[in-house]
Amino acid sequence: MIKGNKLYGGLLFFATISFFLSACQLGRFVFYNFADIKDYKIFESRPLKAAPIKYYFHTTEKGRVPSTITLKGKDYPYEKYLENNNTVAFLIIKNDTIQYEKYFVGYDKESIVPSFSMAKSVTSILIGCAIDDGIIKNIEEPITIYIPELRKSGFDKVSIKHLLQMTSGIAFNESYINPFGDAASFYYGLNLRKLINQMKIKKQPGKEFDYVSGNTQLLGLVLERALQDKTVTSYLQEKIWLPLGMEFDASWSIDRKVQGIEKTFCCLNARARDYAKIGRLYKNNGNWNGKQIVSETWVKESTKLDTTDGSASYYQHQWWLPNPGNDFMAEGILGQYIYVNPAKDLVIVRLGKDEGEADWWNLFTSLAAAY
Repeated sequence: MIKGNKLYGGLLFFATISFFLSACQLGRFVFYNFADIKDYKIFESRPLKAAPIKYYFHTTEKGRVPSTITLKGKDYPYEKYLENNNTVAFLIIKNDTIQYEKYFVGYDKESIVPSFSMAKSVTSILIGCAIDDGIIKNIEEPITIYIPELRKSGFDKVSIKHLLQMTSGIAFNESYINPFGDAASFYYGLNLRKLINQMKIKKQPGKEFDYVSGNTQLLGLVLERALQDKTVTSYLQEKIWLPLGMEFDASWSIDRKVQGIEKTFCCLNARARDYAKIGRLYKNNGNWNGKQIVSETWVKESTKLDTTDGSASYYQHQWWLPNPGNDFMAEGILGQYIYVNPAKDLVIVRLGKDEGEADWWNLFTSLAAAY
């Protein structure tokens, strides 16, 4: 009988813990503690299916790969530098040919790695597609056209452009360390719609750049409302995943199983080669093998230098600009990157367990100069 009670107690304990983790934001935060590249396993998600006709980058046995990396006047062994800085995948693609592809610590080309904030750039692409399709008129529209419930919170003067530029003036604590901070609440929370409805304005829109994930989640809700009968994931499947010939299945994490919404500020879950195709699309001004996937106008608008209305010189429409006019990139926490240099016909993808101690911006631009 004692053994039976112990077994029952153990089962009850684990059942309680499971319920606590699934039903409570704080419980999930305490247990999982901080963002991790295996987090795609803990969230509900919507699937993306690999394209029936796949696109493959060319390969070569004589790839141009440097033996050393020079950063700030100091040389480092190239591959060792990547490994020592917690890299799990690194691709260099020049002229649509893989010059270098290396995976570390048990990862390979089929390993799923969450995008984290690289998904912000993907969300921006989908906004461009929606404008091309006429379901969003233009980025000057106030977001309350799509999210009227925010009128009571003073969002009438916040436009889609303000969200894209991170100049909306919303009050948002971009902290993953504080379990009650907004970023952690959005990441681990189970009701994003409720959290969005509680958002407030702290500054006049269009006056100051402030990188916060709440902007991109609002973009996700604008897109969902514009799509009406489609999910954001299904739109990504239609507009990007199939036309680009994605090699692998993927997914986009959502906040909850019933009436869930995509975490558009993060949490696209895919493989390195397919992330590289997103870079190739923008390298070619939105054209994919002769088909215009998203307008060239949108691509150029999204990656140009713009310091008007509070915008930052290093950020445009959810893309980072290391050297404005020369290159741009998608970036996510833990050091996830899609770096694009159109003039060099170059795409670099770096995925990692964390940033390590590397200066990735400088490394990418140094590699680009070498090519």
